[in-house]
Amino acid sequence: MAVQPAGEAGTAAAVTSGAQTVGLQQFEEVHERYLEIRAVQTHVVVTAVAMLSPSNKAPGEGRAAYEEKRRQVLATLTNLVEIDLLRGGKPMEMQPLPQSDYRLLVRAGWERPQARLYAWNVRQPLPEISVPLRRGEQEARLPLGQLLADIYARAHYDLRLDYRQPPEPPLSPPDAAWADALLRTQGLR
Repeated sequence: MAVQPAGEAGTAAAVTSGAQTVGLQQFEEVHERYLEIRAVQTHVVVTAVAMLSPSNKAPGEGRAAYEEKRRQVLATLTNLVEIDLLRGGKPMEMQPLPQSDYRLLVRAGWERPQARLYAWNVRQPLPEISVPLRRGEQEARLPLGQLLADIYARAHYDLRLDYRQPPEPPLSPPDAAWADALLRTQGLR
């Protein structure tokens, strides 16, 4: 059976009467998680803690959605702790933007528009930070390095990750040599 498209005289396309199986693009639903610290009595959000994901730092819907949530928090007196442990992607907007591998932003709502920034490179240990609660309350201590080391050990990432492959984005030659030596002492290379 031949069908002639409207407006294209003399051109015909074959159409089959049976169905055939085709493949379609699959979309994975991504749930971005964050931690909220709330006041016990009122349940008002006091501090939002966000760990950036690759979709937060890449151009597109994920970044636009995160930037909108970030704007909403920064427009209020809610405290924000933003953890960026990804060397790749475009860092979140701040002035001045530090030249560092990793960044951790702590904005106490009552200090706006200023914030404290912890910036460090791959060879430096993760900092212990103070998490702001309500104004006048003692800040909570977050030992980020110890917390991530515990998660790494519990999740057995040493068995899940292939440390023989170079990281993305690539490390600078001095940092790559340092990482290689460190992995060798750990028996991972």
